[in-house]
Amino acid sequence: MTGSKQIWKGHVLPEWVDYNGHMNDAYYALVFSYSLDALMDEIGLDEEGRTAYTYTIFTLEAHIKYVKEAHENEELHTNVTVLDRDEKRMHLWFEMKNQEDATVATSEQMVMGIDESSGRPAPFPEAVETEVKQLPKLAKESWPAGANKPMGIRKKK
Repeated sequence: MTGSKQIWKGHVLPEWVDYNGHMNDAYYALVFSYSLDALMDEIGLDEEGRTAYTYTIFTLEAHIKYVKEAHENEELHTNVTVLDRDEKRMHLWFEMKNQEDATVATSEQMVMGIDESSGRPAPFPEAVETEVKQLPKLAKESWPAGANKPMGIRKKK
């Protein structure tokens, strides 16, 4: 996908592999969680930034689509794109890819900035907002085909 930024890189650990011989679904979620953490670091909300701003990001909703199996020791990386945003929320699209750059899974996430002193949603701190504005963003007409789609059983016509 164009307009994305590589945000995380790693390998499928042996303990992530299940009885089917590939990465267990829970670890796909873990990789996407690590990817959001890496994004937070990128925009200034690493441990130091969270302390300085008394601010963090919470995930409100996440939807994972499993596209391809990942196997033990396979190299993976994730890319992130901002689909939409406002002063305190981001609608994100993560793609997990393998060494051949084939999509393994996607995670669409809605996240919100939280003022930790009040426990309430709040606009991004100014320095964080500046970094968020630098992230790749897609116009709605350029969104991935799987973005913003409801889950359901497709009926044959």
